[in-house]
Order: sequence, then structure tokens, then C-alpha cells
Amino acid sequence: MATADLLLHPVRMRVLQALFDADPLTTAQLRERLPDIPPATMYRHIAVLTDAGVLEVVGEKRVRGTVERSYRIRKEEAVVDPAARAAMTTEDHRRSFTTFTTALLGDFDRYLTQPGATPPEDGVVYRQAAVWATEEEFATMIEEIETAVLARAGTPTPPTPRTRHVITLIAIPDKPRKATDPE
Repeated sequence: MATADLLLHPVRMRVLQALFDADPLTTAQLRERLPDIPPATMYRHIAVLTDAGVLEVVGEKRVRGTVERSYRIRKEEAVVDPAARAAMTTEDHRRSFTTFTTALLGDFDRYLTQPGATPPEDGVVYRQAAVWATEEEFATMIEEIETAVLARAGTPTPPTPRTRHVITLIAIPDKPRKATDPE
């Protein structure tokens, strides 16, 4: 498992989001998906993720005298270590969440700038709701949502005419648990 600093860097997060549940991609294909990232920056951050074991090389081929590598995410390594997450300060969480939401905004903007993007027809959904639940009910609800998403995650084999959708779940309590404890 990785640290928040490794995974929640703005460029590395965007690279990971582009690769998440996608077929392996080369650096050139990643650059097509993320054209605003300079080539040297892209190569540097792919190297950092590969050295950390978050990305793995799954193919190599010679292209005009150089080796072109294909990468995929090692999902078990692309998670912030629970101990590292527990050690994060309030400011670390603020910075990480800002990076995360900025990457989401970048993904949404890339989608909107594509020819033919029509949010209602393409199934774009963003909404917020308040849920009143005990800790146990809330944990069960999160588990149900994760189970539903994970049951549909991954590339279909053989590929079928399906569209890749990225699902983001953010759960934020209204108040800290300590503020609501009667003790």
C-alpha cells in the first residue's frame, strides 16, 4: 500500500484515474488522454508510480529504436495505507481532498470538451443527499454501495459495447463523531 503523498499528487492521481479499470496503456496513450501534462512530467510521474510498485509494466515493444511500455495499476498497491491515513493531519486531509476534487474537476472538464458530450443523455449524475444512520447502518450502506460498484467493475471479457463510467463516492459526516458523543 502507498502513502497519501504518493497517490494524491495531482499528476499521479490523474494518471491513476486514467488507468483505473482500463486496458493497459502506453505513455503515449496516457499523453493522449491527458494532453495538458508535459511529456517530461508524465514520464517522471509514471517512473515514480512504477518504482513504488503502484504501476506495473505489462508489455514492452520496440518502436523506432526505443522501448514502449504498457502499464496497468496494481490495485492492491494503489490504496493509501490505513496507518498512513490515520496519521494524516487535518491539513493533510484538506490538501488530499483538494487534490482529489481538482482531479475530478479535470476529468469532468475533459468529458465536457469532447465533441458530442451531452450530460443528460450520457448518464452524468451528481447529487448530494443527507442520510441519517447509526454507525452500523452507515457501515452497512457503504458496504452495499461498494459491493454494487465492485460487482460491475473491470473490463468486460470479451469486450462488449459498454461505456466506462467512473463512480466516485464521498461520505462526509455533518459533525465529527466526538462532537456528538454524549460522553
